[in-house]
Amino acid sequence: MQMKTIQPVTVFQALGDETRLRVVRLMVVAGDESCLCELVDSLMEPSYKLSRHLKVLRQAGVLVSRKEGRWVYHRLVSESPCLELLYKMVRALPDSQGVYGTDLKRFRERLRLREGGRCQVGVQSEALKDEVV
Repeated sequence: MQMKTIQPVTVFQALGDETRLRVVRLMVVAGDESCLCELVDSLMEPSYKLSRHLKVLRQAGVLVSRKEGRWVYHRLVSESPCLELLYKMVRALPDSQGVYGTDLKRFRERLRLREGGRCQVGVQSEALKDEVV
């Protein structure tokens, strides 16, 4: 695997967006990879919006993605000591409004729909099903 050089300014710019910070926080705390539909159901954001945010996080070197069948799984880059420190800081962020806790609760509920440890069902949130691209 080729290591991407981490540019601190790019990483912090990527995390400067609330939705991208929620994605990273969710993945840091959950410690699991996720497909787009699982993130849609967990963060209650439309797929087109999350796809764009995931692209920014990939370009910043924070996420990597891999295709498996019809699903694309995203996970945090873990081979970088500086990113590991960043993830510890993100994990320690206060959740005074309960947003991160709510995201995590929905994510854990959503993971129960996996079959054989993999996503099989697509977006389940009725309000967001029509938003799938």
